Amino acid sequence: MTRRNPSLTEPQYFILAALMDGPLHGYAIIKAAEQATDGRLRIAVGTLYGALERMERAGLVAAGDEEIVDGRARRYYRLTEDGTEALGREALRMQQAAALVLGRPGNAGAAPA
Repeated sequence: MTRRNPSLTEPQYFILAALMDGPLHGYAIIKAAEQATDGRLRIAVGTLYGALERMERAGLVAAGDEEIVDGRARRYYRLTEDGTEALGREALRMQQAAALVLGRPGNAGAAPA
């Protein structure tokens, strides 16, 4: 990534989060992100592979093993050390940002009517 410690996009954040437990192939990443957000985030295939390619160039993920399933190659991606660090930084940034709003007196976390 060109900027020093840039923020991750929402799809990038959930892609990296999906890889925390180990390598996954593309479809499994999409399903893990969808499940983690209770269906709120649905990553399109083109979005996923574009993000994975950019994050691979940035050193946040690495392509690993491939297997052939139904005549097609299935590539697995894993989180790198830099990816783990970027994910942790982003989680902390979001936590601090949320604390600014949620910590205000009288804020119950709900939007005004």
